[in-house]
Amino acid sequence: MDRLAQVLGRFCSEALLVMTPALMVGLGEILWDLLPSGKIMGGAPANFAYMANALGDRGVIASRIGVDPLGEEAYAAMVKFGVSTQYLQRDQEHETGSAKVAIDEVGQPMFTIKESASWDFLEWTPGWEELAQLADVVCFGSLAQRSPVSAATVDRFLRNSRSNAIRIFDVNLRQSYYTSEVLKRSLQYANIVKLTDQELVRVTALTGLKAGGDEDRAKRLLDEYDLRLVCITRGSRGSVLISQEETVEHPGFTVRVVDAVGAGDAFTACLAHHLVRGRSLKEINEFANRLASWVATQSGATPPLDRLEAHNIITGIGREEVQPGRDSRSQP
Repeated sequence: MDRLAQVLGRFCSEALLVMTPALMVGLGEILWDLLPSGKIMGGAPANFAYMANALGDRGVIASRIGVDPLGEEAYAAMVKFGVSTQYLQRDQEHETGSAKVAIDEVGQPMFTIKESASWDFLEWTPGWEELAQLADVVCFGSLAQRSPVSAATVDRFLRNSRSNAIRIFDVNLRQSYYTSEVLKRSLQYANIVKLTDQELVRVTALTGLKAGGDEDRAKRLLDEYDLRLVCITRGSRGSVLISQEETVEHPGFTVRVVDAVGAGDAFTACLAHHLVRGRSLKEINEFANRLASWVATQSGATPPLDRLEAHNIITGIGREEVQPGRDSRSQP
């Protein structure tokens, strides 16, 4: 176990590191991705919960849907995926979220997200308070904090989470739905941050940190916000994981991309799954890149996947590196 794993040991019981499925909460938006190929369940927290479940943990989505056909379909999809719907709220006044998704020539998604969706009105409840106190991992982003109502609920959820929980800020900057205040507050609650290299530049600028290379910027985030780990995904150049003790790079895998929707969320779920089990950063980076690359060869963020297949994907058992789709190198 490397030094980072030793630090993370205080976040997890010994039993959790070895055997017990972790309770992993995706906190925030749930929506339908309206792709050129059709409608697919999405939203980064929902995708995270789905992938956590597929990896063998207990994935839970803490979000809100409307009492409308899209809401009923979202609920049915979560049941089908085996993701707990116990903490999925119903909204009588606002419609279920959706996002139009355009795919560029290399398979990267561009989102146009519906405003005043049900997940903009997340409500603090006794059930969510209990969930916050039980969660081993909470993954949250900036998008669900675009409205004051949901921002206050996300804030309260994080304040009520256990001190030894892993809190992953998966930044996910979308359109203009973020502010420096949201970023700073989220970084203060997080102990792990995951973002793209482009988001890293934007986040450090908005939080008033000095410019520099990726590693310099990441280490300033580590120091300023007392983080345990910064995870940077670099598109076709793979990813880098940076802690106070080490920097571990991965070049990514060459795949034929269908679309990259949800690849980053798969990366985050795989990262969390192996962090709580004390894996080294080198192993985690390898496994997370493998799963993210596989998702990019599929259509949408929640392709059919069970625990055995997920294990085979991340370990490279019985799989070619190149899958059907568009020729490209792809990472989240």
